[in-house]
Parts: sequence; C-alpha cells; structure tokens
Amino acid sequence: MTIRPFTFFGGKGGTGKTTCSAAYALALARRGIATLLVSTDPAHSLSDIVDTALGNDVRPICENLWGLEIDAEAEAKRYIGEIQDKMLSIVSAAIVDEIKRQMEIAYTSPGAEEAAAFDKFVELMDKQGDPYEAIVFDTAPTGHTLRLLSLPEILGAWIESLIAKRRKSLELFKMAGRFEEDLMKRAANDPVIESLTRRQQRFEKSRKYLINPESSAFFFVLNAERMPILETSRAVALLEKFGIVVGGVVVNRVIPPEAGDFFAARLTAQEGYLRDIEERFGGGGRKLVHLPLLRFDVRGMEQVSEVANLIGGIDA
Repeated sequence: MTIRPFTFFGGKGGTGKTTCSAAYALALARRGIATLLVSTDPAHSLSDIVDTALGNDVRPICENLWGLEIDAEAEAKRYIGEIQDKMLSIVSAAIVDEIKRQMEIAYTSPGAEEAAAFDKFVELMDKQGDPYEAIVFDTAPTGHTLRLLSLPEILGAWIESLIAKRRKSLELFKMAGRFEEDLMKRAANDPVIESLTRRQQRFEKSRKYLINPESSAFFFVLNAERMPILETSRAVALLEKFGIVVGGVVVNRVIPPEAGDFFAARLTAQEGYLRDIEERFGGGGRKLVHLPLLRFDVRGMEQVSEVANLIGGIDA
C-alpha cells in the first residue's frame, strides 16, 4: 500500500478532528511507518488526546510516532528576529532604532503568526523522508485552515511584487549614495530580498506538495448535523478550487441503531443527514468513514488505539 507523505485532518471545531488525526497517525505507526503528528491549531488539544506533554519541538509519543504542537507566536518572534539581525548587519547605526521599531510592528501585525506558522509547516514538509516517512497534520477549525492552505496561491504574486519594489528601492539608494561604501558591499546580498525569495520558493514548493494527489490529501471530519455538513461542503469546494485533493470525509459520533427510544428522533434525523453526506461527498473517489458515538471521551493512547482500529484504512 502506498502511503501519502502528508495527510491533513480538519473541519468545524468540536467535531473530533484531533482524535481522528491522532488515531490515523497511530495506525500508520503500527504499520512500522515513522510518523510525525503535528498540531497547527492555536488552541492545542493534541497533548490532551495522546496524554503526552507536547510543545514546539518534536517529542516521542510511542514507537514510530512523534508529536509537535506549533507555537505560532514563538515562530513569528523567531522569524522576525532573524530578519532583524540580517537588517541590522547592513544598515547605518543611525537607523538601528527605526529598524527595530519596524520589526516590532511587523511582529504584531495581523497575519504575522499565520505566515510564521506556515513557514514552520513547510519546513516540516521538507523533513518528510528524513526522518519521517509520513506527517499527519491536525489542523485548526475550518476557516483558519483554509487561510493557511490558500497562502501559496494568494501570496505568490504579492511576494513577487515586493521583491521587485525592494530591488527598485535598492537601486535608488545606490544612486543617491545613501549607503557608506562598506555598507554598499554588505548590501549586495540584501537580506530582505533573500528572505522574500526564500519564502516565495517555499510557497511554490508547498503548493507542489499540496496539489499532488500522491503527496497530499485532506480529510474532513464532521458530525451528521446540518451546520457541519454545510460548512464542510463550502470548504471542499474551496480546497478543490485551489487544486488541493480532498481524500475523504470522516463522519464522527454516529449514533448506533440500538441507542434506544431516547434517541429515536435523533436517529431519524441522522438518517437524513447521512444520506445528504453520501450525496454531497461520496463521489469523485473520496472515502467515507463512519465512526460510532463512543461511550467515553478519548484520552490516552489506549483509547486512541480503539479509534485507530476504525479509521486506519481510510487511505486504502
């Protein structure tokens, strides 16, 4: 069986996507596949599910399985710090304070953490194969995830424009003689252009990963209810618009027929919702997996293991 290097689980908040991503990652680890389980959700719950204290560095969970919770704030601070250090190495001492002020503004600006998290996201994708054979992403609620995955498409042209403007400004500075001679030499390899170019290349590489059905697939987790179905339908359409493969849908917390009279009305409504899910998402080679409503909240690898038995074949 061919395993995709990158698998994403997402959906509306509270549908059980963290449990599903952890269970699938464990199913891969059981097959002897070195697997990294990554949370990109700012409100991390992965540590609670696997009952292991995870953080912004990779930590072992069990045999063949490691975990990581991306700290977007820390990543943004690190990224902006790297840019600031490079900038301070080429500018005149007279504007050092201004550079620091501009970097502080950049750090607190809207989207800075998302962009930094995306850089970490691509950095991890680059590690696939060494040492991890598969990476499973537990993503944030749908809207945040869609913004994250659409960044390569949206920002590519914008970065090209920034690079062009930066090159033009450097030429104007040279013409005006604004740099001292030694600073002019150090500015030949401009850190801003270098950083923008690196980010552009990362966007291009990540997009190639995301639109390749042999490399990546996105699985939506939803409950058999009206609002999650509608939200998932819109999200599937948007991902497909950007060329990202939707591998399937996991219907979580399906009430069993033997639930009793108390659930009779819910079961009747659920039957209609399950038919709707089949009609909306069952075509195009997508997998549909039904997970039953469990008697317990999932916590710890023993309980994750029970879900792994049910979801492990989603990539078959």
